[in-house]
Amino acid sequence: MVGKIAVIAITRHGIDIATKIKEKMPEVQIFAPKKYSNSSADVINWFTEQTAQLITALFKNNDALICIFSLGAVVRLIAPILADKKRDPAVIVIDDKANFVISALSGHLGGANSLARLISTFFANAQAVITTAADVNETIAVDLLGREFSWTIDNTENVTKVSALMVNEEKIGVYQGTGEKNWWKAKSLPHNVAIVHDLDELKSPSFRGALIISDTIINDPILFEKSVIYRPKSLVVGLGVHRDTKGEAIEHGVRAVLEQVGLSFNSIRNVASIKREQNVEGLQDFCTRHGFTVEVYDRNELRSVPVPNPSETVQKFEGTPSVSEASSIMSAKGDLILPKQKFPPDLTVAVSRVRFD
Repeated sequence: MVGKIAVIAITRHGIDIATKIKEKMPEVQIFAPKKYSNSSADVINWFTEQTAQLITALFKNNDALICIFSLGAVVRLIAPILADKKRDPAVIVIDDKANFVISALSGHLGGANSLARLISTFFANAQAVITTAADVNETIAVDLLGREFSWTIDNTENVTKVSALMVNEEKIGVYQGTGEKNWWKAKSLPHNVAIVHDLDELKSPSFRGALIISDTIINDPILFEKSVIYRPKSLVVGLGVHRDTKGEAIEHGVRAVLEQVGLSFNSIRNVASIKREQNVEGLQDFCTRHGFTVEVYDRNELRSVPVPNPSETVQKFEGTPSVSEASSIMSAKGDLILPKQKFPPDLTVAVSRVRFD
């Protein structure tokens, strides 16, 4: 579990349980009433305010709360401060004997299910309590598919609908055009899920819902309505820029070329370019705005990459016949799918697709 985790204990037994959790997870912060203050002061934050006040503050500033008291009390304390499943932290509830480790809130997106399973291994007789339908039915968790690979979902409004179809064992079709192949770890897919090799197959009425794993734009209204669309990080954008190329110009150029060939901006994995003595401010601005990393290569590395459109002009000024095409191919370790496009006076854009085993 990555992020800030707070453990709240309100009894002596609870403090013992909290201390054992910290032994296994040193990064957690323990909070307990000051009236129980003892020699463990160096690992426990002793509080004097009302528990409700503390919970409110911790709820807003942590990625997970582990509450060692009754489930009913936790429900009453967090009910007034719930927002939505995209923002609420994971909440775990543990009884005073550590018999049950309950995933109470944000089981999937917040990671409460996986955290509950982990913590249950810290105690000899503890049992993780998971109630989300996808987990208990051992089927695909639609909202988590590809999360470990940093896939994103384009149309989150369809997640609830397709999740319901999945757990009710309605027929679901899966199309994958690119991205990591090992997104399902079990030996076989759930019996109601079928792989298709053509997007149009998903339009069949026999498929009540669909999962689409692709970096191409989906414009078909039938597909868009019945599917959850995942964007794997499969594209590398190679850029040839000058020192004074503006971030806005890069933004316009990248979006224009992707739109031209029907590729999703959300599938960009990283940007690639030539190594310079000083960073190009516009390039840094563009990448910072979108959270992209920049991979740079020296002219000798780029010169070794075969490209379809070498340039004598680029060779003269950069010492290599290609920057945008060569850097994108080298970074992706894959195939050039969009040759360089020029945006005068000082920008070229090329796109390669990552090759997944």
